[in-house]
Amino acid sequence: MVLGQNKKNNFLYAFILSFIIWEVVALIINKPIFPEPIYIIKYITQSFMSEMKLHVLYSLRRILIGIFVTVIIGVPIGIIMGYYDKIDSILSPLVYFNYPVPKTALLPIVMLLFGLGESAKIIMIFLITFFPVVVNIRDKVKSIDDEVYYPMYSLGASKFKIIVQIILPGIYETILTSIRISIGTAISILFFTENFGTEYGMGYLIMDSWMRVNYVQMYSAIVVLSLIGLMFFISIDALERIVCPWKDND
Repeated sequence: MVLGQNKKNNFLYAFILSFIIWEVVALIINKPIFPEPIYIIKYITQSFMSEMKLHVLYSLRRILIGIFVTVIIGVPIGIIMGYYDKIDSILSPLVYFNYPVPKTALLPIVMLLFGLGESAKIIMIFLITFFPVVVNIRDKVKSIDDEVYYPMYSLGASKFKIIVQIILPGIYETILTSIRISIGTAISILFFTENFGTEYGMGYLIMDSWMRVNYVQMYSAIVVLSLIGLMFFISIDALERIVCPWKDND
């Protein structure tokens, strides 16, 4: 409870500090291109349900599906690579070769193959989050001491049971950390992809507002996009306290 209250206070202090800095900078610049934060707050509270809600729902849907696909595919592959050295020796070169490729450069190819619709946007999120998840999970599995497995080996446990009872509990924290990192990159690539072949999404709304010189709406959309990321981080922190309760005692 104390830890949770401290985090709430930290969020409050961060919001207040951000508001003060924004207000000071806006007063110094004193131009429409950088409106005062009070106008942003007013716009969000008055126009969210009528103008921004649908864009938020589209962006949330794309992020959730993209991250879900990454976890469903990436975590098992990372576990297999970490546990089986032979498979790791085969797959690691493929991962290392494709990991550094700028995923935004693949957008034209993805759109040619999958069109301009939802599939292309979700696939781009998957591509940019898949490799970090695989590498993080693989490295964490490899870091598990071999002695941890010996009792299960002596009992004749199957590989599946070892993965479920030893490896998975040992990598919960890494999985959540990987998801936390993936959210930031997913939101970044989402902003880029939502400017192609769609009329809905926070990325589209930001660029559309900019082109219409509606700076209040543009900054409001940026703030809401940041709040979406914050909501995901808070949710993961809450989930982490459930599946990794020992962290609260550190």
